[in-house]
Amino acid sequence: MRNPTSPSQRPDLPAAAEYDVVVIGAGPTGENVADRVVKAGLSAVIVEGELVGGECSYFACVPSKALLRPAAAVAEAHAVAGAREAVTGPLDVPAVLGRRDAFVSGLRDDGQVQWLKSAGIDLVRGWGRLAGERRVAVRTDSGEAALTARHAVVLCTGSSAVMPPVPGLADVGAWTSREATTADAAPRRLVVLGGGVVGCEMAAAWSALGSRVTMLVRGEGLLPSWEPFAAARVADGLRGEGVEIRTGVEAERVARDHPSGVVTTYLSDGSTVESEEFLVATGRSPRTGGLGLETVGLEPGGRLLVDDSCRVTELAAGWLYAAGDINQRSPLTHMGKYQARACATAIAARAAGRRANPTPWTAGAATADHRAVPQVVFTRPEAAAVGLTEEQARRAGLPVRVVEYPIGDVAGASLLADGYRGHAKLVVDEQRSIVVGCTLVGPGVGELIHAATVAIVGEVPLERLWHAVPAFPTVSEIWLRLLERYGL
Repeated sequence: MRNPTSPSQRPDLPAAAEYDVVVIGAGPTGENVADRVVKAGLSAVIVEGELVGGECSYFACVPSKALLRPAAAVAEAHAVAGAREAVTGPLDVPAVLGRRDAFVSGLRDDGQVQWLKSAGIDLVRGWGRLAGERRVAVRTDSGEAALTARHAVVLCTGSSAVMPPVPGLADVGAWTSREATTADAAPRRLVVLGGGVVGCEMAAAWSALGSRVTMLVRGEGLLPSWEPFAAARVADGLRGEGVEIRTGVEAERVARDHPSGVVTTYLSDGSTVESEEFLVATGRSPRTGGLGLETVGLEPGGRLLVDDSCRVTELAAGWLYAAGDINQRSPLTHMGKYQARACATAIAARAAGRRANPTPWTAGAATADHRAVPQVVFTRPEAAAVGLTEEQARRAGLPVRVVEYPIGDVAGASLLADGYRGHAKLVVDEQRSIVVGCTLVGPGVGELIHAATVAIVGEVPLERLWHAVPAFPTVSEIWLRLLERYGL
């Protein structure tokens, strides 16, 4: 895919301008902050040095799921007698990549820019940084601009891939998630360093598109923050697709024999592995460097601590906010958008002179960050989770009871796929008789997890939840089976 480009139409850049709210970063979080404050009657400007729409739209969630979906669709067809006989060929790799390119608009942001204009949000293209209280300096191709915020500056600059200190890594042209989601062709061999969500999804995607993938995992298994059964089933699925997973090893150094040649990875166990490309998927860090935090008395380069309205707690004046990945509370796109809605609501209330302390579960508080964060891993099988794992709940001192059930024993699952294999686990707070955690593994479980999210956020008593009758024959009957196993 070609390099990111900006639209030919560039808004006129004011030498100096004043707005109610200045947002640095035009990803999903920044767009949502700006949109909601404008709808509340305030003026807003977004400062963005790259593509409007951010990492998720062009280099993460959207292209990665576009790459993963075709193989999942084929797997679904193969799981049903009568349909599997109709699917006789391999994936059309150019068509898969072309569909991916369409979803990211060829790395052009014209449509997103037009949306900002239609929403009444101004855009300044350039790199923004704080320049004192409520002031933002913007460096552009044509000079500098100065912006002033009457009420709030909101930092929404997201996160960037962590590059571990592996000797030779800087010289081999290592991929990050950006290169992995935008590559024009499948490498013959791909090494993936890391066993988290990005590593698992990109291993699944490129394996399905023809690469021979080797995952190098320092720990004992994949997805270390997930329920062990979920991590194990994801690993089994990847191995079933031909992915080699090597655990308990570290990359000690890497080297490429010539600019377009083979990358050799030297491992801590004395072995080596060769590949055409090397993907680093070892986590992400907040993009706080270069934001001018020192001009307002804050330490540059680290995590920004915020309250539930995303207001930076270390700055007593109360005008600086940080929402989305940059605050590292819940570094997921949907949680960044959720934080943006809470943040904007609080800013608008404070601008109107109303008291807006972040009271839990009100519109101006991102309370779900603490106890109801949903996530889906789009491997084969899928894994989906929300709330606490059993270990986390016990560590928190909750009186825990665990309920488990094989999803394949539900009638709707057996109709969905021949030999459906899946598993469900609920973590129940016995004292309050509510669900505090849920993990599901199996085909299509990403579409089931929201029911668990609603149950956790609403703190629905199990006795009341039993009256939420799932339609027959759907996979959602897993809820009935879990509650019956609990004893209701």
